[in-house]
Amino acid sequence: TQDMHRTAELGIAAHWKYKQSTGGLDAKDAAQFAWLRQLMEFQKDVADPAEFLDSVKVDLFTDEVYVFTPRGELKVFPRGATPVDFAYSIHSEVGEHCAGARVNGAIVPLRYKLKNGDTLEIITSPQQQPSKDWLEFVATGRARSRIRAHIRAEERKGAVKLGRELTERAFHKNDHSFSRWLKNKGDHGTVTRRFEVEDVEELFAQVGYGRVSAQEVHEAATGDDNDSSQDLRPSFFEKTVRRVIGKDGHEGIRIDDVDDVLVRFAKCCNPLPGDAITGWITRGRGVSVHRRECPKALEIDPDRRIDVSWSDAVKVDRPVSLRVATADRPGILANVSAAFTESGVNIREANCRVDQDGSAVNLFQFTVNDVAKLRSLMRKISQIDGVYDVQRT
Repeated sequence: TQDMHRTAELGIAAHWKYKQSTGGLDAKDAAQFAWLRQLMEFQKDVADPAEFLDSVKVDLFTDEVYVFTPRGELKVFPRGATPVDFAYSIHSEVGEHCAGARVNGAIVPLRYKLKNGDTLEIITSPQQQPSKDWLEFVATGRARSRIRAHIRAEERKGAVKLGRELTERAFHKNDHSFSRWLKNKGDHGTVTRRFEVEDVEELFAQVGYGRVSAQEVHEAATGDDNDSSQDLRPSFFEKTVRRVIGKDGHEGIRIDDVDDVLVRFAKCCNPLPGDAITGWITRGRGVSVHRRECPKALEIDPDRRIDVSWSDAVKVDRPVSLRVATADRPGILANVSAAFTESGVNIREANCRVDQDGSAVNLFQFTVNDVAKLRSLMRKISQIDGVYDVQRT
């Protein structure tokens, strides 16, 4: 009969489906049964069961991958998942300290895309911390949210530390005791209400993020009350300790005439001791120092800009790049190198090329600790016969 023929062709499930519906199989069901028929035909043509199983896994789980823990536990991930996703699925601590992975016994990078049947073992290290780069390749929402939460927490921790440091220096600059104000919690309420924050830690975070200035916090803490100002006068012991520990920071930068400040030099302009500089309070990463003529420095939000200067007699080796345009003639590179030697500067890297117009462009990278020394070197190079132009890059 026709029903028997349909059952033989499509199977008993299709026969039942057909009986329950007056409209027959819908397009989706028909496609699925057609795929099943193709799979059965393929099974007849493939003699190797392992090859057939591999093909079925690829076809069956197009949007998911099935992997195993070393103990044989099955875990399911979206296609494109990595060992980092696997680590976070075990525990957030495992994810945060994930330093590497072994897949089927072989070391693989964290960007490795998991495949069906892989057996994963996560390698952890207490020193490992989540990186922003991980956000570029993780595939699961759990891993992404955990990484972002950790990064935010670290940025906040850095902002609190920087904000506390800047606020302490604002108090010291005005000859007030920061530690005494900090211990007297009864004085915190006025300041926290003024800036609409919950507590002093949040206040320091706002200072570290550059949303509130340290000087504003000091003014709010002292106000116009002379008694409050007198109460915050540092003791003789505190002044003595402050002088003893007030050493220059190794970076040689001062903020508001106070040394030893957490700073980092901007790579876009690489300021040298002696350069006119300006500071920018970054979000949780300290004060970024730029040369004043740096294009990026001109774009800095004025509310986050801060006056900085070099410490007296600072000697900090800083990387510098020079672009020297010369004629393409024998011996000119030796003459330029001799100018470096005479100035006591060691070239760390040099790249030379000849343009179509016959001029040579030479890029030199080296370190110096004083802008005056750099200017002297640039003058010597510019006086060499055949040198067209000398620029700091």
